[in-house]
Amino acid sequence: MYDSDEWEVDLARRELRARGVPVPISGRAFDIVEVLVQSAGELVTRDDLSTRVWPGAIVEENTLQVYISAIRKALGPDREMLKTVSGRGYRLLGAWTSRKESVSAANSTDLEPRSPAEPFQTNLPAAASELIGRTDAVRHLGGLLSAHRVVTLTGPGGIGKTRLALEVARNLFPRLHSDVRLVELVSLSDPALVPTAVTAVLGLKLGGGEISAESVARAIGAQRLLLVVDNCEHVIDAAARLAETIVQMCPRTTLLATSREILKIEGEYVYRVPPLDVPSLDEEPGNIPGHSAVQLFIATTRALCSDFAPDGESLASIAAVCRRLDGIPLAIDLAATRVATLGLQQVAAGLDDRFGMLTGGRRTALPRHQTLRATLDWSYKLLSESERLVVRRIAVFGGDFTAEMASLIAAGGEINASEVLCFLANLVTKSLVMVEAGSAIAHHRLHETTRAYALEKLAESSEFDQVARRHANYYQDLFDSAEIELDTLPMDVWLARYGRQIGQVRAALDWAFSPTGAAEVGAALTVAAVPLWMHLSLIEECRGRVERALSGPAETRDARRNMQLHAALGAALFLTKGSGPETLAAWTNVFEIAESLDDADYRLRALWGLFVDCFTSRRYREALAVAERFCLYAAKTTDPADGAIGDRLVGVALLALGDLKGARRHIERMLGRYVARKSHIIRFQYDQRLLAHSHHSRILWLQGFAEQAIRSVESQVVDARASGHPLSLANALLQSALVALLAGDLTLTERYMKALLELSARHALESLVGRCFGSVLLMKRGDIGAGLELMRTAFASVPHNAFSMLFTPFRAEMADALGRDGKAAEGLSIIDEALARSERNEERWCVAELLRIKGELILRESAPRATTAAEEHFLQSLDWARRQGALSWELRTSTSLARLQHDQGRIAEARSLLQSVYDRFSEGFETADLKTAKAYLSFLQ
Repeated sequence: MYDSDEWEVDLARRELRARGVPVPISGRAFDIVEVLVQSAGELVTRDDLSTRVWPGAIVEENTLQVYISAIRKALGPDREMLKTVSGRGYRLLGAWTSRKESVSAANSTDLEPRSPAEPFQTNLPAAASELIGRTDAVRHLGGLLSAHRVVTLTGPGGIGKTRLALEVARNLFPRLHSDVRLVELVSLSDPALVPTAVTAVLGLKLGGGEISAESVARAIGAQRLLLVVDNCEHVIDAAARLAETIVQMCPRTTLLATSREILKIEGEYVYRVPPLDVPSLDEEPGNIPGHSAVQLFIATTRALCSDFAPDGESLASIAAVCRRLDGIPLAIDLAATRVATLGLQQVAAGLDDRFGMLTGGRRTALPRHQTLRATLDWSYKLLSESERLVVRRIAVFGGDFTAEMASLIAAGGEINASEVLCFLANLVTKSLVMVEAGSAIAHHRLHETTRAYALEKLAESSEFDQVARRHANYYQDLFDSAEIELDTLPMDVWLARYGRQIGQVRAALDWAFSPTGAAEVGAALTVAAVPLWMHLSLIEECRGRVERALSGPAETRDARRNMQLHAALGAALFLTKGSGPETLAAWTNVFEIAESLDDADYRLRALWGLFVDCFTSRRYREALAVAERFCLYAAKTTDPADGAIGDRLVGVALLALGDLKGARRHIERMLGRYVARKSHIIRFQYDQRLLAHSHHSRILWLQGFAEQAIRSVESQVVDARASGHPLSLANALLQSALVALLAGDLTLTERYMKALLELSARHALESLVGRCFGSVLLMKRGDIGAGLELMRTAFASVPHNAFSMLFTPFRAEMADALGRDGKAAEGLSIIDEALARSERNEERWCVAELLRIKGELILRESAPRATTAAEEHFLQSLDWARRQGALSWELRTSTSLARLQHDQGRIAEARSLLQSVYDRFSEGFETADLKTAKAYLSFLQ
């Protein structure tokens, strides 16, 4: 015992006391006090302290500082007795005197003293193969074992707890001044045999009497020991009791335990073993081999099939398998083993029956590790009946869920909501349910494999349909509320709240339209989930789900439900296939049902769809008539935004017809009175304000206001990014790139083109227009051959019902490039076709430009009377441009005509024509066309 005024340290009982009263202090902090007291006030360096308290371990400086702070806190008012010598170490001041106390019989050890020359012992098995993907975990656990007396590795079956524990222990043993012993509990069927198993491994001499946790701990005593206790879950109570007793009575023993269920003892540090790292869905092919799950898969397969060398396509399949198996090493090992005999594609395709597929583990493995089913059987049998009931019922969740959701779905019969919460917590501690606690509300989930197993068990019971119906009804109610919240929540908040529920919708619909499901529930949920699909831009999925709902028995749906489904189908068909008979039929059905129900909302939705069908089919006069009809119905509603949307429809129809003045008036009136609502994206598929700005920007450029047009497109791209709606952003990028191209800003065009292509790849959107922009950029930068080849390839994919207003400018650019490449005849063919289409469909907004390019091509062809014919086309172009008020087209044509007049010696006439047009501009003098015109005027001077 050491005395320093009122303080004493009892080494036998490992107590720090003040005036005879024990002061709480951790075991590791006490070890530090012991070293400092024994140094009798002398300086103890940090390195020396770390070596003596954590022999063989690497100790971070902040770890030592944590314990020094804890000692000062224990010393309270006398904290100044512990001095820090800056940069060197620590000194404990005071008149400490030593009085040697004999160790009490209760804490004596029956282990024979080891001679200094005797080496430390271990029974750890040698590693048979490299442990893949756990380098950081091994390093981290080494640090944890230096700071904590008991560390438990926990996680679901097959996650690799045992292999990781053994690797950590093997890594530490050469540096520890202690024995390292492995105790395997897997073969025990009687929990009472846990102390006996430890006794046998350690070779303890206990004498007579019962073998208990206390007798084992007394026998270990003060011996330095790292004890690895493997597979505790099936004897968890006995293992926990033994671990806690050893921690309390054996100051130099550290425990490393593995268990699917945590021990729940004082001082336990729980380390949840993570799955291996798996590639994301959009992972670049070159990065796939860098993920540890893929590395394990390849290594296991090569061990059985040495010539296995996966290529790009195979790597993508391996990544998909690893994702479906949640990165769980045992499952990946079993899958890779099967690849050696069945082939990769067979295994990937067979994972729907993963329990039949993933068998045939190593013969020497534990029986529960030889098949995936056996692994889960082991965990399932260790559950109470109530826990089994809960895990079966929560298997209906197709993604993560909150505790509240679980209590609503899993409660019923013999178990109430509060009991569900209790059993859910148990399932978390037993590693069958994962919890993500990073946000204010914790989200739970089952690994996909665990869920598949639990669903099998639920299907074997009589309550599957009852639980599944409850789940589907819950999410229908949830998404009915979600649509209302569209206009009250910020988009990022709405998506964060509801976007993660897409898996639940899929699971519920899969059940609803199954043979034992409920089609009427599925139809209702399909309608409720449309806003989710739209805002996530999962349009193909939306279309497929709606078509499935409509294919069910008609008697399960009333007229309103049919109207809602056909409206969703019309929108999805338009966004995936464009206009056509199916799309027209869908919107016609919606309009007829809306008329019969006098439903103002769906009447306008139907008219919007009919307008789009006319517009994409290039029936612009008919589209204008539908738009005007939309305005008549919108005037009867109580929402002024409906009338504003009607103005946009009229404006875009007038733009196509070449009435720029009328188009601008309607578009600006829309922008002046429209109040944006996110629900309009569901009603009309796009952000309406962004669409209006797109049309407005094009009109501004056509009328000669290039700077305003560029400012507008830059602003709308910013707004589109903030909208959080990929389809609206894609349209904004497309339209902005077109205006930038018209203005001759190739750098800005390229920026928007790249952003469009990246967005298209990320959301699986059509990238055809992006490729057209790429081809134009190549041609304008001098690589005409490559640009033409790319454009031809792109045009070969243009559907017949594509937006003509998008592709006409590209046809014009292609024809112009052909003329510059010495292929004027081919260019004339393209221009004549475009002009004929414009005449047929009354697409007049760019007729002036088509006529100008035809004139240029005629000159390049150098046919007889080419000059006269070209001048006639230039004059026609000027007439169209002036009648439409398209000052930018007029400038281009005036420049072309001035060149022709100059070549004919009509210099004054050329200068007068071009100067008169140039002088009418008030901005945009740094744009390409105006700079070209100014340079030519200088030449003409």
